[in-house]
Amino acid sequence: MSYWTVTKHIVVKDLRSEARTREMTNAMLFFALLVLVLFSFSFQPATDEERRLASGVLWIAFLFAGVSMLDRSFWRERMNECLEALRLTPASASALFLGKCLANALFLLLAEAVLVPLFLVFFDLSFRGDVGVWLLVLVLGTWALVVNGTFFAAMTTNLRSRELLLPLLLLPISVPALIAVVEATAASLSGEGALRVWIQVLIAFDLIYTTLALLLFETVLEGT
Repeated sequence: MSYWTVTKHIVVKDLRSEARTREMTNAMLFFALLVLVLFSFSFQPATDEERRLASGVLWIAFLFAGVSMLDRSFWRERMNECLEALRLTPASASALFLGKCLANALFLLLAEAVLVPLFLVFFDLSFRGDVGVWLLVLVLGTWALVVNGTFFAAMTTNLRSRELLLPLLLLPISVPALIAVVEATAASLSGEGALRVWIQVLIAFDLIYTTLALLLFETVLEGT
């Protein structure tokens, strides 16, 4: 099978599995909604500085959702010994990784499609400027979180303390991209700030993270 055929099959497999169980989707929405509701009772942003804080709250919610999803990313493969079968196939390890990343990104974007309107309602906010540009920010920030999270989820899948190790590995590596996406979101909410610059920074981080993960995933797969 070709590289992209393998990637497509991995995406379809994960989508079908999640459609049957909805385990990851329910966990993501629960944790993220909990964060948004709690913070919405704490403050209502009125100034530009408070809008910056609100953008941080939004991405904290996405981060909670992402970690709860990524922790389960390779769990089905481990439980059903599918990871061993995938390791024995002639398929490229990078194609397997890319398929998992795309599936995880779709799951998180689906949750974000529910959470963003609720965030705007809870905090009485609206985006100033081109909404399409902010959607690009959303996709770029989500991909940065997912590509790192999927890589470290594979690395820790066979460890007993994976629930603790995954965020400990993921958060320090993702901090630069998270800073960029929070700043870009704040610029979209306030209508001020170097939005284009932060988008360029996000694109650079996504390219670096993706390239390194694709190159190193075969080593991680052999070691799990």
